[in-house]
Amino acid sequence: MAKKLDKSKHEDIKPVMRGFTAMVWQEDDLYVAQCVEVDVASQGSSADEAIRMLREAVELYFEEPRATEQPTIVHFEAEVPSAP
Repeated sequence: MAKKLDKSKHEDIKPVMRGFTAMVWQEDDLYVAQCVEVDVASQGSSADEAIRMLREAVELYFEEPRATEQPTIVHFEAEVPSAP
């Protein structure tokens, strides 16, 4: 059975505006925006849209987790290029 999270200990935390840096480039028909300070990226049909989507992704990245159950840890494999 999942435990309920105690939200009261985080209610006094207020969000603040913080500046971030984005690298933006075009890949085919899409623009990619990647945050330099944290490992978050997004994309859009224009550079402005990619940055708007990146802003939302960064805000979600810093949001307090809201899990209602204990997470499951899973091992997986992926094929990646080998080092020379």
